[in-house]
Amino acid sequence: MSKGGASVPDEEWERFLRESEAGSPGAPEEPSARARMVTRRLQDEPDPPRGWRTHEPPRRQRGKGWYAFGLAVVIVLLVAVAVAPGRIVGWFDGGAAVDTLPRAAESERPGGPPGLEADGPPPTQDEPFAGSPAARWADGAAGIRLPAPRATGWMSEAEVGKALQRTRDFLVASALDPAVLRGERPEKAMALINPHQSDVQDFLTKAFGAPDQENDPLLLFSRFRSADVRPVGDVVKTRGRVTFREGERGAVEVSTDVTYVYPVMRASGDSDEVARTIVRREVVMGWDDPAKIMIEPGTFSLVSYKVDTTNGGCDTYTGYLIPAFLADRATADGGDGPAVDPYDRSTPIEERMREGDDEGCGTATRS
Repeated sequence: MSKGGASVPDEEWERFLRESEAGSPGAPEEPSARARMVTRRLQDEPDPPRGWRTHEPPRRQRGKGWYAFGLAVVIVLLVAVAVAPGRIVGWFDGGAAVDTLPRAAESERPGGPPGLEADGPPPTQDEPFAGSPAARWADGAAGIRLPAPRATGWMSEAEVGKALQRTRDFLVASALDPAVLRGERPEKAMALINPHQSDVQDFLTKAFGAPDQENDPLLLFSRFRSADVRPVGDVVKTRGRVTFREGERGAVEVSTDVTYVYPVMRASGDSDEVARTIVRREVVMGWDDPAKIMIEPGTFSLVSYKVDTTNGGCDTYTGYLIPAFLADRATADGGDGPAVDPYDRSTPIEERMREGDDEGCGTATRS
């Protein structure tokens, strides 16, 4: 067993679980999902709102005293480069000043939505995240921040570290795996779910057999129909965080809140338009004590799962995300729900649902 939260070998993990099970009286109970599933889809507006922040570079000064002024400008620029170089990139090409530096990992819930990006060209195959806050987000698993482990509930510090790593493994396998994004079954992700959790296993069977509103695989997994769309590049932008605490019966309850941004284009035809689908999921997992709960080593029990989707289809229960392109949005009816910023991570999904009465299709203020 290694220190500092590093991964422990699977054999050690299984030995610890067997010893825990053997040393506690009473038969373990079968777990069940302890919170309802919530789903909602938002239709995307074809154009972003106006009034976005811009910067006009200062005019060049002439006349008496230009030496002193020039020296002052150099000093200011040197300070600016040292403090925030990304903010002055646009000053030298006549464009707007845009902060291009990657954002620091999200350590706590933000106080509000990210700032509006300066007006610019629409997303392209070379720049699929242009004009959105996701341009400064991390790529893939790097955007899912894990906290430092500590002994909690029935687990030691090292075991909590192992559980956190496997939590991120599930998020990667369910929302970032290229094969799953192409529409394949998320076998790796499903293998991490407790097979003794009968209600969840029933949900998975129905979701991949005959998806409907209550049994929708998109609640947990991101999938596109490869015959309809294809990914643009191999990068999915992510932003999110993971927290944990002691839950029921000494379980280590891990809460995840992650937003994924998928750039896609039509799988066939002459159009080179790039659309973005934005999915935010809150998934809570219980790493249960095998002495108290029926569970297999290395798996977790689902406690709750919620999803909020932008430009992924509304009231369409096919088991696949269905992004709309400009021509589709021009002929579609507008959403009848509230306007929502899909990049705003300051409000929990459930609270956002209550504000919109969890009914109808909302309208995204940007994509």
